[in-house]
Amino acid sequence: MAVALGVHLGQQNLTMDELRALWRRCDQSMDWISAWDHFYEAPPQGGTVPHFEAVATLAALACETSRARIGCLVFYVGYRNPGQLAKVATTLDHLSHGRFELGLGAGWHEWEARAYGYEFPAVGRRLDMLEEAVPLIRRLLTEERTTHQGEWFRTEDASCLPPPVQPRLPIWIGGVGEKRTLRIAAREADGWNAAYVPPEEFRRLNQVLDGWCDKEGREPSTVRRAINLQFMLAVDDKSAARIRTQLDEQWGAMAPRVMAGGLAGTPDEAVERIGEYVGAGADAVNIALRAPWPPEALDAWFDDVVPRVRAAAAG
Repeated sequence: MAVALGVHLGQQNLTMDELRALWRRCDQSMDWISAWDHFYEAPPQGGTVPHFEAVATLAALACETSRARIGCLVFYVGYRNPGQLAKVATTLDHLSHGRFELGLGAGWHEWEARAYGYEFPAVGRRLDMLEEAVPLIRRLLTEERTTHQGEWFRTEDASCLPPPVQPRLPIWIGGVGEKRTLRIAAREADGWNAAYVPPEEFRRLNQVLDGWCDKEGREPSTVRRAINLQFMLAVDDKSAARIRTQLDEQWGAMAPRVMAGGLAGTPDEAVERIGEYVGAGADAVNIALRAPWPPEALDAWFDDVVPRVRAAAAG
């Protein structure tokens, strides 16, 4: 079962010291650690949950770790223009000594955008912005000077110095939109990330992405595939029921979809579930953590599930 394992850790409802301690723990055995790009909590609760900003959080993550790849799944291009995102990516790549990967997406958290005064246009326009931003960011990361006059963004003889540590800093596209998001991933990205979809749907979306790669003249195997799974691991029935109740309260009408794409049940079931995603085409499986979670469940992830998945991969 060859698969990279990661933790997608929301920087909410935790102190910075607690985050730093958990990053250090993740760095011992995880291949990937990421944050998300929000000003408010996710799922939305009206800005009532303490939450840290993404770029500053990622800078701390870069300096606190030394082994795992790090990134954001994903930056919303409506919050920062391509030039700023290119500079952010380069800076974080230097802080992490070449471990940073840039995730980009069309955004979804309209409540925080409105609260902070950002325009949050219809999804078609947000995808237009993403489609223009991704190749522009790639140019900024690789060209000595970049001039671009587009519909949404522009640069004039812009440099991005120093360049990233990595000769090609990986860019990920996040989202499950079949007509545009997956086509952008096929055309522009090094990796594609989906969140909270069950294995059979992940397999189908993988096939859609393969089809777009064929149309774009690209070898499908050159696009890495990752899934984020809501962390619902439990060590007993009582804990499992409590987790489901908590997710119902957090997500409301969206809870069934999130739970369908979750890592639930016992450690035995979690290992089996990861195998299903690998069979559906996942190169990487990340657990999505939102505090609070049962400490014993997280211990089971690190001390039981992860070693067993690693052992299966080793043969």
